[in-house]
Amino acid sequence: MNTAPIPSVPVPVERANQSAAHPRYSRRRRRSQGAQLLEFTLNFLPFMVMITVLVDTSWAIYAQATLQQAVRMAVRYGVTLTTATVSTNLTDTVKAYVQAHSVGLLNGATGKAYIKVHYFDQDNPATDVSGSASGNRGGNIMQVSVANYPLVPLMPRFFSWHDTVDAAPMSMTVHAADMIEPIATFLTPAIGPAP
Repeated sequence: MNTAPIPSVPVPVERANQSAAHPRYSRRRRRSQGAQLLEFTLNFLPFMVMITVLVDTSWAIYAQATLQQAVRMAVRYGVTLTTATVSTNLTDTVKAYVQAHSVGLLNGATGKAYIKVHYFDQDNPATDVSGSASGNRGGNIMQVSVANYPLVPLMPRFFSWHDTVDAAPMSMTVHAADMIEPIATFLTPAIGPAP
């Protein structure tokens, strides 16, 4: 009879549970889980502080850029207005234009109070002629500004564990100026109450 050797096939053998056989493995696993929790906590707190600073800084940059763009557009609009396009007076029209382009930051009478419109003499730019009826004549300089706007932070700031939380608003001022277009006297709109 021809007998060929039977190849040996490895049979899977179940290993004994290492944690049951060696209790030191389960203790090591529990210790590493505690270390992971501690590492997460120590990394999470500085991460949240960085996120808070980033959000507040972004909010301040956005608000300042928005207000700067609003006054820039308003001054460019204001220096080209004539009696045909102004329904009340020049100063109020320019202030309304700033409010319309400030994406809600300057709404209502409170927001309008922060908007200032000054007129300066073309021959002597240091002279404020805002109170003069001819302060908005062609060649004079119109300056539109938002002065001391209180920007409330999105998240309260804290500088020390021992101090109280600081939620005081930041004061923000932006301005833009341009020369009023020379036009005929009968086309010059009424200046209105300034600033």
